[in-house]
Amino acid sequence: MTLNTKTAPEQKQTPMMQQFLRIKAEHPDSLLFYRMGDFYEMFFEDAERAAKLLDITLTHRGSSNGVPIKMCGIPYHAAEQYLAKLVKLGLSVAICEQIGDPATSKGPVDRKVMRIVTPGTITDSALLEDKRDNLLLSLHQRHEKLGMAWLNLASGQFYIAETSVDNLPAELERLQPSEILHAENTALPVNPACRLLPAWHFERDTARRTLCQQFATLDLAGFGCDTYTAGLEAAGALLGYVRLTQGQTMSHIRSLQVYSADHFIKMDAATRRNLEITQTLRGEPAPTLMSLLDTCATNMGSRLLSHWLHHPLRDRAVLRARLDATDKLTASYSEVQKQLKSCVDVERITARIALRSARPRDLSGLRNTLLTLPQLHATLAACDAPLIDALSSALQADAALSSLLVSSLRAEPSSVLREGGVIADGFDVDLDELRGIQDQLRRFFAGTRSSRAHAYRHFDFKGRIQPGARLLHRGIHRTKRQCAG
Repeated sequence: MTLNTKTAPEQKQTPMMQQFLRIKAEHPDSLLFYRMGDFYEMFFEDAERAAKLLDITLTHRGSSNGVPIKMCGIPYHAAEQYLAKLVKLGLSVAICEQIGDPATSKGPVDRKVMRIVTPGTITDSALLEDKRDNLLLSLHQRHEKLGMAWLNLASGQFYIAETSVDNLPAELERLQPSEILHAENTALPVNPACRLLPAWHFERDTARRTLCQQFATLDLAGFGCDTYTAGLEAAGALLGYVRLTQGQTMSHIRSLQVYSADHFIKMDAATRRNLEITQTLRGEPAPTLMSLLDTCATNMGSRLLSHWLHHPLRDRAVLRARLDATDKLTASYSEVQKQLKSCVDVERITARIALRSARPRDLSGLRNTLLTLPQLHATLAACDAPLIDALSSALQADAALSSLLVSSLRAEPSSVLREGGVIADGFDVDLDELRGIQDQLRRFFAGTRSSRAHAYRHFDFKGRIQPGARLLHRGIHRTKRQCAG
């Protein structure tokens, strides 16, 4: 069913549907996951589209102007698997949550879009590829110059560059972004599935102000990009887009790095494809150069290796330092790899912490990794190489942080916070008291059920209580009256 959302509130709609249509009008290009109890519901065109893409049942709820309203829904606790499928198809999804109290609300419960999940802004581990960076790219053309800015939201790495329009195919092959932004009034040779933004998003003064606000600086001279006009316009639009989708500021994005193509061996798009660095000509991940060389113990290492393969350095001094470090590490290789295998993806977990979307097991994994760092530091100390010494020094974690995680989290916390069993006993006095009350009530009601089951044994087949069991029967009902009081 096609419904004009601009005029729908004026038609005879229920208050809840008026609310849905009002929120949907604010996000016309996204599927709207509208929270209703334990489900995310979709209506009208969104329902038809989602039912087809997700292979779920399309039903009806009420009517609009005499026409049944099409709807479908998914359980909120299983939303990740559906989001993963939609993101892979290049779609964006607006997550609308209940923010009001159903007990006190008059009319529909207040709802608000808390975040928008798009292919280039995902940070959830279930939606990301473990060994591939997920990049959001912004492009802006100014005369003959093309400004570029790209962000890895899952790590906070933010880059800026300027190039020619003719070099764009090579840059797209190098970066392989998951999502591309550019102004709707420019025509660039990119995938038609790109997201078009109004031209004012790329306005120069707004971009500089947005970036300075993010980095808490008066200007951008300290980042070496003050003269990158087109690049800064692209970067400002990108940052504004990410703020909109996340519904908050990104505290883990702390700097803007200038990408200089002169530091790397230049490869055009055809050369990069034919080398099959991380993808075969058929688009498969193996057999490739990356699949042959990747014996990394962590996903962080695999992503760094992929980056290095796509960015072969020209600086021989850096290459010699790496070779020297590799040679000195040979004797301790097995031990270092063994210790690294127990490490979690710290890079992505810290980003989720900054975005306030980390889960209990993210924090417990971070705790366990921090506790292994002293041993890893001691192993690396035996390797006499400047590069390894620098890396080893960077592994000096704040002891107060690991101590806080140890004291506050249970050894094996629940996977999600709503299940409880996350905070360690003894960390919070008030929480311990509430847990004690909960445990006492559980034991009490378990005992009551047991007593009632025992009492029912004294009834005959007609339901009459047998002699000698009346005292127990009265005691059970007395206990129930006391609980009710």
